[in-house]
Amino acid sequence: MTLSEAQKMVDEWIKNVGVRYYGELTNTAILMEEVGELARIMARLYGEQSFKQGETYDLADEMADVLFVLICLANQTGVNLTEALRKNLEKKTKRDKERHQNNAKLVKK
Repeated sequence: MTLSEAQKMVDEWIKNVGVRYYGELTNTAILMEEVGELARIMARLYGEQSFKQGETYDLADEMADVLFVLICLANQTGVNLTEALRKNLEKKTKRDKERHQNNAKLVKK
């Protein structure tokens, strides 16, 4: 699935199942909530925190929640995510062309 297809799929879902988009500020708050849920799992899986007894997680589902809300915001604000990602990668390539290659912290040992 392409980003464009994902944006269309989410838009169709919202219109057919979700009734309408939440407001942009509400969706921004929901995005922060979903990122927080993802961060909690990452802290427990890869950080120093431990899971509470009986706590379960689904890392892929939490990432999908973040992506879904981000796509909603893109749709609401007229952002073409395919084009935005392409431009962002071009910017990063130009800006970081030598930076990461010359970073001793990233050099494989």
